[in-house]
Parts: sequence; C-alpha cells; structure tokens
Amino acid sequence: MGILSDIKEKLNQENASRESAGMDKDPGVTRLFFATDIHGSTACWRKFVNSADFYDADVLILGGDTTGKAIFPIVDEGDRYTYTRQGDEHSITDEAELDDLLESLENTGYYPYVMEQAEYETLQDAEDADERQNEIFISEMKDRIEEWIQFGEERLDDTPVYASPGNDDPFEIDEVWESSELVRLVEGEVVDVGQGYQMASSGWTHPTPWDTDREESEEELRERLEDVVAGIDDYDRAIFNFHEPPYDSGLDEAPELDEDLRPKFGAQSTEPVGSESVREIIEEYQPPLSLHGHIHESRGEAEIGETTAINPGSVYSEGSLQGAVVDLTPEVDVVGLVRG
Repeated sequence: MGILSDIKEKLNQENASRESAGMDKDPGVTRLFFATDIHGSTACWRKFVNSADFYDADVLILGGDTTGKAIFPIVDEGDRYTYTRQGDEHSITDEAELDDLLESLENTGYYPYVMEQAEYETLQDAEDADERQNEIFISEMKDRIEEWIQFGEERLDDTPVYASPGNDDPFEIDEVWESSELVRLVEGEVVDVGQGYQMASSGWTHPTPWDTDREESEEELRERLEDVVAGIDDYDRAIFNFHEPPYDSGLDEAPELDEDLRPKFGAQSTEPVGSESVREIIEEYQPPLSLHGHIHESRGEAEIGETTAINPGSVYSEGSLQGAVVDLTPEVDVVGLVRG
C-alpha cells in the first residue's frame, strides 16, 4: 500500500494546489485510470470502478482478459458442502462459511458453482460432459459481467468506461458488455478520450501456447492493428491500447517454459514473449502513450523511441488491483503505477 499512498498523496497535493488557485480541477487535464487482466476478480472490478473517485479519474480504461480461468465445483450433499482445493478435500456445514467461501472465490477470479451430487457425477461421466461444462463456464462468465455492470451503474454517473476483451476472453461475453449503457466495448475502434487525444484498441495477440480465443499470426495481427490505427487523426495525440506488449520491451518478460508448458528452473529463467507486430507499429507511428497487459509479471514502464509504454501488471488472484494513473494535457504525464 506504500506506493498507492505515495501516489494518492501526490494527487491530493495537486488537487490542493488547484483548489488554492480557485479551481476544483485544472480544466486542462484529463486523468486516465488504466487497469488490465482482472480475470474475473470481483474485488478488482469493484476497485476499478471506485478508482474514478479515488484517483479523481475522468476516464476509466479496462484492458483485456476480463474473464476468469476456471469453474470451482462445490457439491451440495444435503447436510454439508464438499469441495477440493489444492488437492485437499474440504467440507463445510455452515451457510455463513459457504457465503465466505463463495465471496473469496469470486474475489480471486474463480466461478464457484454449487450443484447436487447427481449433477456433479453427470458432469464427470456424460458423453457431452465437456460441452455441458463449457456451457456452465460461459453462463457464469456472463452472469458475473452482468453483476459487474450493475455495480458500476450504481456508482458511476457520466465517467466514460472503455473495455476491450483480451485473448483469453471468449467471444460470447461481448454481447453482455455491449448491452451496457455504462461500458463501451472498443475492440477495433478509435475513441476520443479528452484533450484532443484518440485511443485505438485491440485485445488480440499473436499465438500463445494455450490456443486462446483471440489470437492470430503476427502477419494477421499487424494487419488488424494497421486497420484500427488508420482511424486516428493525429498520431501526436494518439494512445495505443493493445493487450499484448511489444516484443523485447521489458514489458513482456515471462517465465521460460519447457515442452510440458511448465516454468523452467523454478520460474527463475525468463524470456521476451511479446509481439513483434505491436513493437513495429509503435516504432512506426510513435504515439505518445501505449497501454498494455497480457504478461502479468512484467509490470513497468518503457520508452520505445518517443513512445512511453506501460504494463501495470496483474495480481488479480490476490484480489489486488494494479493500474496506471495518466494525465493528459498538451503532454502525457504518467503520474505513476499504483496498487490497491
């Protein structure tokens, strides 16, 4: 919390100086708050929504990978609930304990699914078990996003919220985001974010070892990114919001994997895994600011020519939100990377 407190103090000092000058907020500043890779964590979503007030942000930007990675089965056996966690069997009999478990799982990105023993056995043994499990998974994702939207609509009035799904996000969730009057889905779009700046967004990546929904070859990705940035009027007032970080930028260092997709040497050995296409397009157009995610471990800020590139990283599994506070004036001022 030390970094977050330091940034909050800096923002408070700025606001105090503005108030002493007779202004509540400098009209020449538009403040962005950017976070990414929350992977189904309800705690992270709530902190994201509340960041508008906490950081006095004018615009909220949610990068890719909004959905979680797994269903968490809980079996209702009538007199108790049973589940397996980290290889150990657990049981609870108290409804309050169940509520605490459900909240903990939701805050760390899981989708708890309570079912009777008969349904559990069917999901294990039926011929269409995989299909049924996937249906439940997608349904739970949609339900959570609907809950998130309701939470946001109750707390945000006219603060713009822009989201772009990442490679891990299934296409089925898009319709839920698009149904919201609060959140604008901006995949493949260019939007105005204030002070004459335009943001071009895409959550697609080049191929990963996990064969995710929104990935394609580097050649196809380059073509996709060229198409979206073509809609920008002035590249000196451009922001690239691309889920994948540029190759070999320091924002794309991930554990080196063996042939079984396990980290080598206890995850101590890393390698750059970002996109060459993303790097090339940044180098060619040189926007003042480029926002990224995807590689959770590579939190940081890097300079690529005249472009400041940011990856706030992600620790969603701890229910903690990492983000970036950026002020837009005639210049781009990265106030800082924060965590809370």
